[in-house]
Amino acid sequence: MDLKSACRMCLFPVQMLYYILKASLFSLLPSRRKDLTKEVVLITGGGRGIGRHLAKEFAKQGARKVILWGRTEKCLKETAEEISLSGTECHYFLCDVANREEVYNQAKVVREKVGDVTILVNNAAVVHGKSLMDSDDDALLKSQHINTMGQFWTTKAFLPRMLELQHGHVVCINSILSLSPIPGAIDYCTSKASSLAFMESLTLGLLDCPGVGCTTVLPFHTNTEMFQGMRVRFPQLFPPLRPEVVAQRTVDAVRADKAYLYLPWTMHALVFLKSFMPQVSLEEIHRFSGSYTCMNTFKGRT
Repeated sequence: MDLKSACRMCLFPVQMLYYILKASLFSLLPSRRKDLTKEVVLITGGGRGIGRHLAKEFAKQGARKVILWGRTEKCLKETAEEISLSGTECHYFLCDVANREEVYNQAKVVREKVGDVTILVNNAAVVHGKSLMDSDDDALLKSQHINTMGQFWTTKAFLPRMLELQHGHVVCINSILSLSPIPGAIDYCTSKASSLAFMESLTLGLLDCPGVGCTTVLPFHTNTEMFQGMRVRFPQLFPPLRPEVVAQRTVDAVRADKAYLYLPWTMHALVFLKSFMPQVSLEEIHRFSGSYTCMNTFKGRT
């Protein structure tokens, strides 16, 4: 090993400590918030659930235009009308993000009719709530195509223009289940883990791209119809999140250019404990918390 390489190795721990302290300090200081008045926001799965509340929150915090994508016209139309009545320009388009060609075609229509998308929110997701052996093969594929591959197609459709403008933001509404899976939702947990890896790679890949950033949101169980029937053993200790709170915190994270958002903040402890605890301890925690059986009463979206 030459002298230069040896010096780099010796300096590496010092550099790591410096950047950790720097990041900790900046996290305590108030950050400059992004102005949304010139932003055109597109939200997949924007007709209901968290997507609907995200659309309303972006409009509330000043977004110039809001665009909704989804598969159910009735929900999209109702949400678009509500946002338009609040004074924000809102458009909706039928689009199944699992269909690559449909995504690319609708992205062209959006650019022609509305303009360049500057904030892309990948929110669309499905969950079937069954074990592997009880799952239908087509249902498993559907989860992967919507929850994971859909992000590839939407990001490929809109990111190039963001890079060209040197202005844009890609948001992913993920789940804490991507880091701490539960039985009975194997399709959802697997697809969300893939989605998280996608966003981690994308976030690092955009570090040298000025003006373009990413935000990944990892919420705990949220009280929406998609997870209707799911039961938490100790709801007083771990109450389900309200979708409007997830939406508000997400928009705040985008405006603060925050890369990762865990909801609630106690999820940081969960990830930390999992990093060093033995598997047998984790299994006992799952049993005690009731996560082994929380999907037994799952009904899902009707």
